[in-house]
Amino acid sequence: MAALARPRDGRMIGGVCAALARRFGTSATTMRVIFVASCLLPGPQFLLYLALWMLLPAEKPANAAW
Repeated sequence: MAALARPRDGRMIGGVCAALARRFGTSATTMRVIFVASCLLPGPQFLLYLALWMLLPAEKPANAAW
């Protein structure tokens, strides 16, 4: 499984769904559909998305010298 980090490419808003899709080996579109569908159910899905957006690190650039 890939490390959980928000990718620099393929983002729509914060990159959380793209990061989760990479982690679980599915497409970002599928993960976005699952997220939107889950928002129809009661619960703190939107708050969880915001928390993951703040807590997940951004992916480091591929050409970084460090």
